[in-house]
Amino acid sequence: MAIADFRKDYRLLSLDRENLVNDPLAQFNRWFDDAAQKRHTRLRRFGIHIFKAFSELFGSNTVLEANAMTLATADAAGKPSARTVLLKGVDERGFTFFTNYSSRKGRELEANPNAALVFYWPSLERQVCIAGPIQKVSREETEQYFQSRPRGSRLGAWASEQSTAVPSREFLEDRFKQIEADFANKDIPAPPYWGG
Repeated sequence: MAIADFRKDYRLLSLDRENLVNDPLAQFNRWFDDAAQKRHTRLRRFGIHIFKAFSELFGSNTVLEANAMTLATADAAGKPSARTVLLKGVDERGFTFFTNYSSRKGRELEANPNAALVFYWPSLERQVCIAGPIQKVSREETEQYFQSRPRGSRLGAWASEQSTAVPSREFLEDRFKQIEADFANKDIPAPPYWGG
């Protein structure tokens, strides 16, 4: 079968003006709750749990993460790139995610502080597209979020030079072990090159 022949009839939900709220953030939060299954009936939640159990039992790699979003950036010359990151907050300031500022996306956002996000929720037959200027969050907000991460993730932020080639897995594992030793029995602050 040719790729062009793959078809789905999208009829699950419709987009009707009378079902929308005037505040786009409130509308996003309503849809996010739907995608995160917070607003579903008890029977639907039960069905989703059964689906997940069968997926795990039969080895499916299905991942249901409502906060996964495609982040599109462009460098100073306008060359685009995209990747998936995780939404960590949404409020009147906008949508928050965290990254290594030295990574490709970090460098591109520094050179061209505009981005686009796409949330794709196939089970709801819905996507949300957002575009606009970006700005860094405060160091205090970065530290607060960083401290909520598991210790291994915090060590990994120090050990991994994101978007750079490493000579081998062993090199990266040795670097992680060294960072782990450096921070033994110590608090792990966010690296200065890492934030929201």
